[in-house]
Amino acid sequence: MEFRELCTFDNGGCGVFWSHAGGPGPWEMHPDCDELLQTLEGEIQLEVLPASGGASIATIIKSGSFLVIPKGCWHRQNFLTKSKELYITPGQTLHSNAEDPRNEILRRD
Repeated sequence: MEFRELCTFDNGGCGVFWSHAGGPGPWEMHPDCDELLQTLEGEIQLEVLPASGGASIATIIKSGSFLVIPKGCWHRQNFLTKSKELYITPGQTLHSNAEDPRNEILRRD
């Protein structure tokens, strides 16, 4: 997976990332902002852990489609095909490799 930040945006940024098909990436969460994701090319499965608890929700984002991840929700992408995605994240980003990061004590890097 490769990232290219195009500009800063408040306390975060706007950019693109791309990857070949493969397993899921790490979990990420934005504690102070929503995030907009748009698939520019390919097909991506997005998995979201609701902030209120419960099972994860998975949805497929096809080329040309976009969605907004609400602040405070852990999420990760699984690239189903060679894909490119635009992100607009005006706040900070936290990362985790835990099975369920909602159970972790958060550290802000």
